[in-house]
Amino acid sequence: SAELCLLPALAALLPPLPGPGGPGPAEVGVGALPAELRAAVRTLVGELDCLFTALGLREESFAVGALSRVIAAELASYTPARNRRRTATNKASVIFVDRTLDLAGAVGHHGDNLAEKILSVLPKLPGHKTDVMVNMVELTALQTTDGTCSIIAPGCLAQPNDPAAKALWESFMNLKQKEAVMEARRHLVEAASRENLPIKMSMGRVTPEQLSSYIQLFRNNLKALENHCGLLQLVLATVQTLKHPQTSKWDNFLAFERLLLQTIGESEMPSVLNQLLPMIKSYNKRTKDDYTCEDFLVLLIYIYSVVGEIKCGKELDTAEEEVKKALVKAICDEPEPSPLLLKIT
Repeated sequence: SAELCLLPALAALLPPLPGPGGPGPAEVGVGALPAELRAAVRTLVGELDCLFTALGLREESFAVGALSRVIAAELASYTPARNRRRTATNKASVIFVDRTLDLAGAVGHHGDNLAEKILSVLPKLPGHKTDVMVNMVELTALQTTDGTCSIIAPGCLAQPNDPAAKALWESFMNLKQKEAVMEARRHLVEAASRENLPIKMSMGRVTPEQLSSYIQLFRNNLKALENHCGLLQLVLATVQTLKHPQTSKWDNFLAFERLLLQTIGESEMPSVLNQLLPMIKSYNKRTKDDYTCEDFLVLLIYIYSVVGEIKCGKELDTAEEEVKKALVKAICDEPEPSPLLLKIT
């Protein structure tokens, strides 16, 4: 979008976590990093320099976190960047922040944002880090209940050639979910009116079923489909996200995170973990509303990220051991472990 540029080629670039006896967050130079990380840092510095050259920027860098300091220092001493800063006319402040300093933000569910939900729940577009597959079967005469139907190519979120879709995506990113869904309806109604499709505008709350019924109007009209294909892909992504079981779980996560914040404020870590323990269930004991193994890993990252200093002791060790045992059992009982669980095991 106009305000956000992602660099998917560097999606795996994460600061090394200090292990037991490993390097702490003290000042480290690029030479002290593992070879693979060193190469990734140099790639990032080169790409940022290209970006700043295109924008004609003379930057002043600030860094928060150990790896960010290394990257800022590398950029400052990079020869092409030095030459660029001598001649560039626009000034900018650049702030680097280590991703591991905001894990609570990355795993939390506090955002009331449609774009975030779409990117979280729909399957990734193969070969892409920042786009998703939108099931397009609804726009065809093909009737199938197979969710993985691969006869119809998937749609996606990137619609650079469709001004209406680009504007709608901006509202998905910048508005609250309720307003963004209303924008989706408004764009659909306008598109249908332009194509003289028999649309009945309704007021009040927008439901996924209502959006689906509007999309159906385009189905047998090839010209209308072609003219508004980008917009229809975004609205279909909205419908599929709102109907997705993970979206209803989103509110459960949010409620549980708020409860955890209260509990952490009032009691110690062991009692928080003991609260979590009975909720860890194996595959054959889980209902659709229960948390999966991945959900628990996300919750644990959240808890340990927001709790701050943890008082060590026998009580904590016991509570942690119980949670570990329950999680290991749940992971081992998974009939079809996800790629993430396979990677972990």
